[in-house]
Amino acid sequence: MSNKTMLVMPGKNLMVPRLFKRVLQVAGAVVLTAAVALALMLGSGLLQARGTLSQALAVWVAFINRSDIQATMVLTAIVTVAFVYWMRDKEGR
Repeated sequence: MSNKTMLVMPGKNLMVPRLFKRVLQVAGAVVLTAAVALALMLGSGLLQARGTLSQALAVWVAFINRSDIQATMVLTAIVTVAFVYWMRDKEGR
């Protein structure tokens, strides 16, 4: 089994180590989770009677900077990526 895998980027296909690809996938999942949390908090903040965009952004920054939230996002992303590849490998047999 090869230690390299294909990383598909817009306009390019790169051969990279598997671990690097998994780290990129986990990082992408964490960023996507933070973006969804931002969208929810901005929407919630703007729906409040005296809510402003800057207040909602400040709440999101305080939320994202918590170490327990960061650990939960990273752990969830790692487990999800590992589970998807584990299931893919099991289906191939």
